[in-house]
Amino acid sequence: MIKHEIPETMDNWRLIPRLLIFLYAIVFYQTMNWFMLLDNPNNAQAGFVSVIVGAGAAWFGLYVNSGSGKRIKIETTDRGSKTS
Repeated sequence: MIKHEIPETMDNWRLIPRLLIFLYAIVFYQTMNWFMLLDNPNNAQAGFVSVIVGAGAAWFGLYVNSGSGKRIKIETTDRGSKTS
């Protein structure tokens, strides 16, 4: 019974997408601090920061659109499992 509860709980709470957004936030924060501490940033460094910020838009889009589109219910009986 617990084998079915853990994946369902992880999906309901969306743990993996939330973890990825949290990790991106850390990378974003560290990148912004690094860039603001530069004395004389050049175009390559500004481009790098732009890529990190642009990746955030992609990550956010994936997070918003993630989630299971189709729910599969698994019923366990004394004769085996049945999906519906």
